Amino acid sequence: MTSPKADPGSFRDPSGRVHRAGDRIFRTIGAKAATDYEAARDSGVLRKYVDRNFLIDSWEIEAVGVDLADQSATHVVEHPKIPFVSYPYEWPFALLKEAALFHLDFQCELLDDGFVLADASAYNVQFDGARPLFIDLLSIKRYREGEYWLAHNQFCEQFLNPLLLRSCIGVPHNDWFRGRLEGIPSGALSQMLPAYRKLSFRMISHVVGPARLQARSERRHTASIVRRPLPRNAYRALLRHLRRWISSLQPARSDTQWQDYGQFHSYSQSEEQAKMEFVSQFVADAAPDVVWDMGCNTGAYSELALRAGAGKVIGFDYDHGALDRAVSRAKREKLDLLPLYFDAANPSPDQGWAQRERMGLTDRSNADTLIALAFIHHLAIGRNIPLDDAVDWLTGFAKRGLIEFVQKDDPTVQDMLALREDIFDQYDERAFLQALESSARVIATRRNPDNGRLLAVYERDH
Repeated sequence: MTSPKADPGSFRDPSGRVHRAGDRIFRTIGAKAATDYEAARDSGVLRKYVDRNFLIDSWEIEAVGVDLADQSATHVVEHPKIPFVSYPYEWPFALLKEAALFHLDFQCELLDDGFVLADASAYNVQFDGARPLFIDLLSIKRYREGEYWLAHNQFCEQFLNPLLLRSCIGVPHNDWFRGRLEGIPSGALSQMLPAYRKLSFRMISHVVGPARLQARSERRHTASIVRRPLPRNAYRALLRHLRRWISSLQPARSDTQWQDYGQFHSYSQSEEQAKMEFVSQFVADAAPDVVWDMGCNTGAYSELALRAGAGKVIGFDYDHGALDRAVSRAKREKLDLLPLYFDAANPSPDQGWAQRERMGLTDRSNADTLIALAFIHHLAIGRNIPLDDAVDWLTGFAKRGLIEFVQKDDPTVQDMLALREDIFDQYDERAFLQALESSARVIATRRNPDNGRLLAVYERDH
């Protein structure tokens, strides 16, 4: 077995670390966390929530059988590998809301069992399709009567405030959250909120009040706050109060540019059906474990890929309204589909401490198979990316794929060129095929007779 290496993103918890060895994932548990871990394990709490799909599975292994750098561990457990790690700044509003409600539900359930979560990091939640899963078992600790919810501020910054930013102001959280990995500060959000928004009990309790306390402590150079004991019923009431509020939140601006693209494109009904059959056959022939759907929109072709035999689909799109609809589709149809916010011209980089705490897109995983339908012109014309660069970049994600080329005279491209100069002399089908053939082998093509769009199947040797 490859010698395990400590995950660069797990250093913040001194009570244990995550280690990786190929596809195997280990977690060390130090003496500081051992008592809480053993209490949760021996009481059956860990197994209970694994069986209920709240908590990632784990099993203890002999530490001597694993060459870990952390020799102070009292226990070592192994976890199943998560197929694709995503981050809160990549989640659309609907997924962040789902994660927030899940966190609160898990807290309430644990409280009934005499346990709580030590922190409220959004990074402790991952998604299996559109279903949230808690991954940090060391966050589970015994509840002590009268204790205050110390992670309240962290929950607000990483869950509540990003949701309020979109719900109250109409601004998506993604770019801000990516720029500040700890979330959105209550003080900054409070300054942005209209005056009438600040007057509710909810806002005063969870945004405005905490922001004022934080500002006051910074002015006095002290963080001392006197807290009275919080009875268990009051603790539970606080969690449920937040849950009711968050469950009612909706995006302030729900209409976006591409969310209705599936109903308003240049395909006739018969050609749309023919395209779907071509895509479906391509996926069936490839039989992939993981498909990346670039420009997934509302997830229609992601669903088609799953129906054709794909094991899992990771969908990427820039349109917030379309992504929220894709999440609704995944939940409604119980699809193994994870729709993520994705700016293709500026994808998630390596960042955080030493630029290794949060991994960039290509360092986390690659796909078996790629689908990029009506996507590449958004790079080449929408963002001025050279066509050959865009093709080379796309084909690098998977050894096989299907890319749709949209001609310049297509109404969609003409709309993009309506308010700008056409400087794209090199954007044509011949240049596209040349670029594709320089990166891979073109296996099959299909042209739409209605609009001239070209579907091209490629394969790479390595």
